[in-house]
Amino acid sequence: MSAKPSHLFYQGRERKPVLDQARGVYMWDVDGKRYLDGSSGAMVCNIGHSNENVLEAMRRQMEKSTFGYRLHFETEASEKLASKTAALTPEGLNKVFFVSGGSEAVESAIKLARQYALAVGEGSRWKVISRSPSYHGCTLGALAITGYAPLTRPFEPMMQMMPKVPAPRAYLDGLDPDDIATGHHYANMLEAQILTEGPDSVLAFIVEPVGGASTGALVPPRGYMERVQEICRQYGVLLILDEVMTGAGRTGKFLASEHWDLAPDIMVMSKGFAAGYMPLGGMVAHERLVEPVLDAGGFLHGFTYAGNPLACAAGLAVIDEIERLGLVQNAAAMGERLLDRLRGLMDRHAIIGDVRGMGLLTAFEFMSDRATKAPLPKELRAFDRFVQIAYDKGLIVYSRRTRDGVEGDHILVCPPMIVNETHLDEITEMLDAALVQFTAEIRPSLDKIA
Repeated sequence: MSAKPSHLFYQGRERKPVLDQARGVYMWDVDGKRYLDGSSGAMVCNIGHSNENVLEAMRRQMEKSTFGYRLHFETEASEKLASKTAALTPEGLNKVFFVSGGSEAVESAIKLARQYALAVGEGSRWKVISRSPSYHGCTLGALAITGYAPLTRPFEPMMQMMPKVPAPRAYLDGLDPDDIATGHHYANMLEAQILTEGPDSVLAFIVEPVGGASTGALVPPRGYMERVQEICRQYGVLLILDEVMTGAGRTGKFLASEHWDLAPDIMVMSKGFAAGYMPLGGMVAHERLVEPVLDAGGFLHGFTYAGNPLACAAGLAVIDEIERLGLVQNAAAMGERLLDRLRGLMDRHAIIGDVRGMGLLTAFEFMSDRATKAPLPKELRAFDRFVQIAYDKGLIVYSRRTRDGVEGDHILVCPPMIVNETHLDEITEMLDAALVQFTAEIRPSLDKIA
């Protein structure tokens, strides 16, 4: 790695190895060290790295054009991807607005929802309810509906913070996730919040069908998503599904909403949508929302790179590869096997208090005591330390904190959807070694608690 000071800055001062190349599920730094990408970057690289068919599709598009501003031209790439996207989403969701990432997609969704309310004479509706914890993006609009204190607190004076309801963390509350009463218990908190706010003031509810980084692959309890949809329809509240992380096959369906046969008003996607080959996201809206907005003068919103032809060509090629290689089915099959392996690690390592997930969106959560569900001491910063230990051993994983971002360390294991049994064996072996080292490091702290 170069000894020169970096002009880049992200979250801290620590320098990382310099990336040389990436192929399939592996990445190499310039010193030749190999890493297994056990988190698909930030749950992005769903089809693996350097897929030649995607690269070839991008080369063909680059030979034609790399940019065409959406107000000046339509492009073949964006039209084809929009048609493909509409065909893969629930009936009626056939209006697509492309962006460059998840935060932009969420911003687009909440602004379209508001403009729709104005267009149909429901201007009193402006509140967007979300969950706590949750994460929906880093722009100020997306942060206002995010429930993750370390990320939102510094900017609260600059935002109109939106109402929150508890995420359905049945495993922490000692409730049975397989009991439909549990799902209804949490969903009914949404109804209570709508009534508290005043139904005429509530515009939308936004939710990840399966929790992402903020809740660590949280699968909703039985009956939850269906009841949420029912409540939204009852009170005229728009249902926005955040499929930024879950979309494009990661949960074992192309869309996580397919597991519950949901019919949202708006859906947002990114991450696996173009699988890291280009920055790309999309908002897909029901035509009944879009038509009144267009009739009222058009969608007052946009980004310079919306519908970029190179990004759309990459996205279309990614979907083609997902279908050609049967990666949705592979995610479902390998996901079950990965969960089995993580449960095996839980049997061997007492600090793992919960294992959860769906498809290849999986996680395990650290606890100092499984019986009481007490988290590890937050001062240990276990979510950071474990990731570094695994990284040193050649495994890339992702981490956050489940309990409002303050404590409750969890580790996301979300490899590309091209993984096979051999890759899962490698992941399990490196996780096991990292858990042995990590447990030895924190043992003195745990002994003090005991």
